[in-house]
This record gives sequence, structure tokens and C-alpha cells, in this order.
Amino acid sequence: MKKLKERGIDTIDVLLDALSKEDPNESAKERINLVEKLMKECKDYLNRGDPVQASEKAYKIAEEIVKALAERLRTQEYEEFLKEGRWYTYLLSKASKTLALKLGDWVIDGWNSAYDLHVWGFHERKLNIDYVKIGIKKIEKMFEEAYKIIHEK
Repeated sequence: MKKLKERGIDTIDVLLDALSKEDPNESAKERINLVEKLMKECKDYLNRGDPVQASEKAYKIAEEIVKALAERLRTQEYEEFLKEGRWYTYLLSKASKTLALKLGDWVIDGWNSAYDLHVWGFHERKLNIDYVKIGIKKIEKMFEEAYKIIHEK
């Protein structure tokens, strides 16, 4: 596992992507289950006063939500993922916009907040905990709405 991590290979991503190709609805549900776990980890980082790690968890949450919704709705970006073999950031960005058109601004609000946290909170380390909390509120709303969609029958 250590060698995989050193090479930037996330085994959970690989497994979910493989499941997505076989059963996108089930993959979407598993991604939302993962998001619940990541949300708890994100809140733990917030409670510890760690804006950097909270920012990165928040980005991962939004990434998984966009993937789950794209799978569930079989967006054009999901089809591109199937052809490309992986989710590139540009596909996630495009998917967030496609999903916002279909579902509402809460998708793009969550994605934009997450990407902002990824860049300015994680990579650049310029956001304090209070700024990170503001972004995470948008991502929490994104999760609440996505949960309803993924679990509807």
C-alpha cells in the first residue's frame, strides 16, 4: 500500500471507478457513503483548528459528489470518463456545470467553494479556519442535496 500511495494511486478511487463502469448507480451510492466518512474527517480537522487538511478533505468531498451525481445522471462527462479511463479535473469542472444546469446552483456553489479551498486553503495555505468554514458550508449543502438524489428510488 505504501508504494501505491507514493505513486499517487488511491486504491479506493481505482475500485470505485471500476465499479462505476459496471454499475454506476451502485458506485454513486458508495461514493456518497465515502463522502459521509470524509465529512466526519473534515469536521475533525475543523475542530482541531487545521484549515489546511480541512480544505483538502472538503475538496475530496465535492469531487466525490460530482462523480456520484454524474454517474447517477449519466452526464456527458461521465461518458467521457468512461472513454478516458479516469476523472480528470477538467471533467469534474465541466460536470459541475452540467449538473448545475440540471439540478440547481447548489452544485456549482459547492464545486467552486471546494476548488477555492483546494487552491487557497490547501496548496497556498492562505485561508484561516474561519474562511474555510464558510466554504465548507456550501459543500455541506451540496452533500445534503446530493444525498437525496443518490438515494431516491
